[in-house]
Amino acid sequence: MTIERIIRIMAGFFVLLSLALGWHGSPLFVSGWFLAFTAFVGLNLLQSGFTGFCPPEKLLIKMGVKRSGDGGCCR
Repeated sequence: MTIERIIRIMAGFFVLLSLALGWHGSPLFVSGWFLAFTAFVGLNLLQSGFTGFCPPEKLLIKMGVKRSGDGGCCR
């Protein structure tokens, strides 16, 4: 699995998890403050799109995960 695919999976997972924990209608509801984490993930994705800087990418590179050959979503 490549860095780009892992980052997309992580972002999707964190958005869905934080919505499930922060939405009042969810059976997993804990606190509305989890919606702030949803906003944080969204802002991180937005800034990464403009700047190319992605903190999880740096961590995954240090862990030895390979990049895709087609450019993907990360530099």
